[in-house]
Amino acid sequence: MTTHTEAEIESQPSCWRRAVADVPAGALPQPGERVAVIGCGTSWFIAMAYATLRERAGQGETDAFAASEAPVGRSYDRVLALTRSGTTTEVLELLSRTNARTTAITADPKTPVMTAADEVVVLDYADETSVVQTRFATTQLAMLRASLGEDLTGAIADAERALAEPLPAELIEAEQFSFLGSGWSVGLAQEAALKMREASRSWTEAYPAMEYRHGPISIAGPGRVTWMLGTAPEGLREQVEATGGTFVESGLDPMAELVRAQRVAVARAFARGLNPDEPMHLTRSVILSS
Repeated sequence: MTTHTEAEIESQPSCWRRAVADVPAGALPQPGERVAVIGCGTSWFIAMAYATLRERAGQGETDAFAASEAPVGRSYDRVLALTRSGTTTEVLELLSRTNARTTAITADPKTPVMTAADEVVVLDYADETSVVQTRFATTQLAMLRASLGEDLTGAIADAERALAEPLPAELIEAEQFSFLGSGWSVGLAQEAALKMREASRSWTEAYPAMEYRHGPISIAGPGRVTWMLGTAPEGLREQVEATGGTFVESGLDPMAELVRAQRVAVARAFARGLNPDEPMHLTRSVILSS
């Protein structure tokens, strides 16, 4: 029987096609605006990826913050809140405090964020039954990438490939993972590590790729995986393999490579007798009592 998590992972290419075909006009950050992107957990990591992409596209200064750590005193033209549930306490509190124009991207149109933000983009077709976020996170990033003028045709094809290819046994059986990224994929590396922790309780870490040699490579070795999302720095593969560790670099779009990491997380959960639909100690939304 297919779990909700598996079904949601497999639906990502179709969700991405819908997202890039229906980018909302006017609701998202406009060129030249100074923007803060906020979120919690997965949404924070997606915020990191989008912030880097937006600046790289020359659209304006863009910062990404965990909602609980966003500096209240800074001046922004717009705050973009990423919140699947629309109920997360820290996000709602920040939206109530800022003087900037606010936009929220959510999956549920029946939640408090609908009135907490000035404008709301609802991706209800990408909502999830699972506690662990997969397709909502990547669908909102697909839409945000398209809003910057990116053509995601190749990324969607790569995601279909990531879903179709068999998973190597060494990834399912590995003792430890270090996910690496560069530029916008640093956030995706953090998200890949989070998925592995949430779904399968695996020992995972994440770093900017060039920082990996500044200490973290000491963890590499037999039975351990260093997994690059994007293009690895020259010589890094050789250094990791010299430790006896496994180095993974597929050449897929980093967002599609995240899909492959999601699949590995689920496979590892099954191998450990865990149900990825019911991760330990987690709920769909963190709502703090007053």
